[in-house]
Amino acid sequence: MSTRYWLGVVSRDHVRRGVELGFAQANHGKRAAVERMHAGDGLVYYSPRTGMREGEPIKAFTALGTIAEGPAWQVEAGPDSAAGGGCFRPWRRAVDYDRTARQTSIDTLRGELDLTSVPNWGIVLRRGLIELTAHDFAVISRAMVGR
Repeated sequence: MSTRYWLGVVSRDHVRRGVELGFAQANHGKRAAVERMHAGDGLVYYSPRTGMREGEPIKAFTALGTIAEGPAWQVEAGPDSAAGGGCFRPWRRAVDYDRTARQTSIDTLRGELDLTSVPNWGIVLRRGLIELTAHDFAVISRAMVGR
């Protein structure tokens, strides 16, 4: 199986928690999203804002990593206000994050990315998890870690 590259769209606050704990979660914890990822795949997070529904707009790539070995797993994360107070049980994957990666504005890379070369590219980000080209992952990685 060849390496694939993923872009998750998640608030920076949630990305930071995932980096701290070494996991990836996408599309509000849906299983299908993390089941698409495989060990060795590249992952980059894009954060439109600092917070999920509020916070400062940042429009930046905020984390970079590689999907680790092991299956997806489900956790019990407590009450989910979006689900009327029911239990939130998101699915996750282990990720080896590059802790040297620095936040990078998408505006500094827009002219180089396949992702942003099409009209209305921002609408694609609403899917929450999209596959990136190897080219885009390399451009973003270079910008975030300088190699």
